[in-house]
Amino acid sequence: MSAPGSDLYRRGGLRRAVRLTLAALLPALAAAEPVPTLATTPETIPADTRQQPATPLFELQVFVTRLAVYDAPDRNATVIAEIPRGQVLVSDAQQDDWYRIAINGAASDIGWVRLEAGEHGDPSFSVAPARPGTVLEAADPAEADLIRRGPADARRRLAYGLPQIDASQVPPPAPALPRESVPVPDRWRIMQALGFRFSLYDPYNQNVLKGDLPVLQHLAPDLFFNLGLISDTTFEMRGLPTPVGPQTTGQPGRLDIYGDIDQSTFVENLIVNLSLVQGNTTFRPPDYEFRIVPVFNYNRSRVEEERALRVDPVRGVERSDKFVGMQELFIDKHLRNVSERYDFDSLRVGIQPLQLDFRGFLFQDNALAIRLFGNRDNNRWQYNLGWARRIEKDTNSGLNDLSQDLRDDDVFFFNAYRQDFPRLGFTSQFVFAHNENREDAADYYDDNGFLVRPAVMGDVRPHDYRVTYLGYNGDGRLGRYGLSASAYLALGEDERHPLAQRQQDIQAFFTAAELSRDFDWIRLRGNFLYASGDKDPFNDTAGGFDAILENPQFAGADTSFFIRQAVPLVGGGGVALSGRNGVLPSLRSSKDKGQSNFVNPGLTLLGVGADLDVLPTLRVLGNVSLLRFNETEVLGVLRNQKAPNESLGTDFSIGVQYRPLFSQNIVITGSLAALLPGEGLRELYANNKTLPLYSGLLNVILAY
Repeated sequence: MSAPGSDLYRRGGLRRAVRLTLAALLPALAAAEPVPTLATTPETIPADTRQQPATPLFELQVFVTRLAVYDAPDRNATVIAEIPRGQVLVSDAQQDDWYRIAINGAASDIGWVRLEAGEHGDPSFSVAPARPGTVLEAADPAEADLIRRGPADARRRLAYGLPQIDASQVPPPAPALPRESVPVPDRWRIMQALGFRFSLYDPYNQNVLKGDLPVLQHLAPDLFFNLGLISDTTFEMRGLPTPVGPQTTGQPGRLDIYGDIDQSTFVENLIVNLSLVQGNTTFRPPDYEFRIVPVFNYNRSRVEEERALRVDPVRGVERSDKFVGMQELFIDKHLRNVSERYDFDSLRVGIQPLQLDFRGFLFQDNALAIRLFGNRDNNRWQYNLGWARRIEKDTNSGLNDLSQDLRDDDVFFFNAYRQDFPRLGFTSQFVFAHNENREDAADYYDDNGFLVRPAVMGDVRPHDYRVTYLGYNGDGRLGRYGLSASAYLALGEDERHPLAQRQQDIQAFFTAAELSRDFDWIRLRGNFLYASGDKDPFNDTAGGFDAILENPQFAGADTSFFIRQAVPLVGGGGVALSGRNGVLPSLRSSKDKGQSNFVNPGLTLLGVGADLDVLPTLRVLGNVSLLRFNETEVLGVLRNQKAPNESLGTDFSIGVQYRPLFSQNIVITGSLAALLPGEGLRELYANNKTLPLYSGLLNVILAY
């Protein structure tokens, strides 16, 4: 290779000749400092004055805001130019970390750039081998952004000329033409490279704590961390039938079965969501995900009757408790993509949230599970296949208690979703679930001393059962109407029900639907639910429908009295008419810790409701539900009285939801609900002083 600058440009000889000629003709110009002139196209250069270009070795793309160009490969050399971000350069020589480039059309205008760390730790430019056919030319000024520095550091703008381009001679790009690009090592930090800075407490802009930026940009450029914090605070006052303790009472002379109904509860949950994701999730699922979600709980309750909170009446009428539960702890592995649109198969193992249908009617829990899931046909089909074993719950918080052995309660499930079936805008889901419960070894008492397995009914003997659920769920739009519908058939066998004291075949069914219509800012809803009841508690058939672990989002859900509250029935509260956050009158000892019970009265619910978006930040919710037992023989047996009337009562509720930030970061909900008793409920709770029943709720959610 010739001396530096001797053959870098094919237009260098002509430029020198022009300068000498002008100096001879105009002595005044010779005394002035030469001004760079427009480059001349190769076609105008005489053949005898053209020089052969050097062979390009490298292509460089500038990453930093300004790349300094030195007149020698030395940091102490003079800076002769600066090249803006994005420029693509061509180099014909390398010396250690230095690369030689051309910066103008004159033979002397060459410089050196150094490969080093930029403003944010990224390299100052990328280096790639020059593609065949690349011609060594001067750096593009990019609309005169290139600044040259003279001996006295006086800056002058360099002028450049470009050959005329005939657009008609350039063919249009082919539809599948590969795009030429230079890879950027950390494209996630482009905004920071432009000078933007974001606070860690801001979850809406780029934040390394919210999975927007890689946590280890050099070692693992596709590893992301996400932190979520939720404070869920609830204060609740309610009036429930509270049994008078059989050993003692705080009100001497009391002969009633039920005492004062007033109760209150305060609950604080701090949910910490920590997840580590490996892979670019912009268009496809992550390659790996590891998630851990501990929940820190504090709860305090007060009632008016001894022995309502603990079996030991000496413990009084107040209870404070704290607990740390592990609600999620799993690893998710992306197995494969099965189409160019990223239809996929993934496997998730560990403690994970499971919900088998849209509304939470059948099974919603955080259980230890192995789940294979994915989609097909451009996401029109989705599926879940897995096995889950239920985890013992803490008595007072309802959180997973990993200090206890797992329950002998397994759930095998498969569901498949089909979008736009049977019509556009409607999604259908088919569900198969099998619940295998083998908790017949010994009695189980909760932390408050109450017997929860088996339930306090009949001969109180442990038993197991096997039940299979076949179901269909649909959710979507039918013209102007929204429709959500569910139907389940439960078939199985109870080894020996304690009330019937014999083996029973389980044959029960369930259906529910919600029809809605939007009128501007008002949504009107109609609700219907039917759960079959058991006609004869002593025969060989159990006909009352019960779920595995329900948490229905239906007919007002949290604002509804009957769904929200657990109403005690017999055994000093050992069996509840309905479970907390459950709609089925399944007569369980505990919804979280007890067993399913298919000898129950069943339920019919018919209701209406409305959601009113009064303001963008304010929503008002109202619901009225008529409740009715389907079969009451089992209630009469448990209360040692004749079968009560089927009328359960009417549930009234109203709620207000306020979101001051137009988002879910701050959500404040308040509600009032009352259950106006029907004839059947009055017969079960003969002391009318306990009725009507009421509840008031204030819930504040703060999320990051």
